[in-house]
Amino acid sequence: MPLSEHEQRLFEQIERSLAEDPKFASAVRASDPRFHARRRLLVAAGVVIVGLALLVYGAVIKTPPLAVAGFVVMLAALGYAVQSQRRAQSPDLHVVGGTTSRRRPRGRSGGRRPSFLDRLEDRWRQRPEGHR
Repeated sequence: MPLSEHEQRLFEQIERSLAEDPKFASAVRASDPRFHARRRLLVAAGVVIVGLALLVYGAVIKTPPLAVAGFVVMLAALGYAVQSQRRAQSPDLHVVGGTTSRRRPRGRSGGRRPSFLDRLEDRWRQRPEGHR
């Protein structure tokens, strides 16, 4: 059931006021899965650089255990980066905020359980007409 013009205007007004609130914006940004994925990739890149430095330093001072430790650190960081990238591309992640377009509930035909918001939208659409 589409929103009336009045409801749409109220919705847009609320959306604008929330977008202008810096405290709310930082809270939304902190819960954004893309933000966390980006941060994990940057941490992994930093650890790869540290591992490479250990590898080179161990090779220069001719200390094989240090060079091997550097290689293991690099390998672990690359594994962490790949895992983080896969998790970031997971279809189960939902971004808070973003576009204002409305999602269509996928139901059980999509192969996954409907989310809490999908169930609420279904209940709202199926409510009796006298309860507005």
